[in-house]
Amino acid sequence: MGMGIDHATFRAAMARFPGAVTIITARHGAERRGITATAVCSVSAEPPSLLVCVNRKTGTCAAIREHRAFNVSLLTDPASPLALRFAGADGVTGEDKFAEGDWIEDARGLPLLAEALIGFSCDVTETMEAGSHTVFIGEIMDVRLGEGAPLVYEQSRFHRLEPL
Repeated sequence: MGMGIDHATFRAAMARFPGAVTIITARHGAERRGITATAVCSVSAEPPSLLVCVNRKTGTCAAIREHRAFNVSLLTDPASPLALRFAGADGVTGEDKFAEGDWIEDARGLPLLAEALIGFSCDVTETMEAGSHTVFIGEIMDVRLGEGAPLVYEQSRFHRLEPL
């Protein structure tokens, strides 16, 4: 078996891998939790499900683990300041992150960004530990569709998609 690659090479390679920018949210008691993530993808159409990869050190991971539910808001291209806020760029943490953006609640009381391109409400069906992260597979219980173009992250910068 090979030795694998070093951390710097992995990060450089993944920086070239474009990803849709999302905010994953959950609740920890009365407090909302959320993080910016590009590690979100579909799993299955039967049942409709997706997976999210969340760093175990975050309060968001603890909240998802505790309540077995999460939401995913796919950001539109004007939302890059909000993506940075939820990534911790301005030092704001916990409930204070939600002071920016127009937040609504799904039927379960979990936060969704009102102006998101897509909002997914998911119940956790499977969990797996992978390195520093927990992979949560969630069955999609509800979808909220919005308008706009998706925000994409690649080479440490935000981009907007445009048709060829």
